[in-house]
Amino acid sequence: MEVPELILTFLVGGLGYGGLEILWRGHTHWTMLLLGGVCFTVIYALTVLTRLRLWETWFFSAAAVTGLEFLSGCVLNLYLGWNVWDYAGLPGNVLGQICPAYALGWLGLCVPSSFLALFLRRRFRRRKRGEG
Repeated sequence: MEVPELILTFLVGGLGYGGLEILWRGHTHWTMLLLGGVCFTVIYALTVLTRLRLWETWFFSAAAVTGLEFLSGCVLNLYLGWNVWDYAGLPGNVLGQICPAYALGWLGLCVPSSFLALFLRRRFRRRKRGEG
């Protein structure tokens, strides 16, 4: 993956997730733009750089997003006390940072995200070949 592809992938993920969170919760936090960028870059890499079947990509992507959410939550919410999110009231939560309901939601978002990744990859390849 070349640098422009990496940068655009990160921006698409960050802005896309920030926008989605504004639609879902009515607000977002600047750290979610960063986390969204990292998460979509991981989804992109799993989708276009591995030989996984598409359904495997979705599950590994959802696991990665959930893991990144947990790590970020431990730093942002528990260590820094910023309270960006709190799943403590939801069943099955782990330290209030992740829960089964949202992990399932990430799986649902990984499906269209993987198709977006495939679309972007085709566009990058065409541009690299000079096809515009």
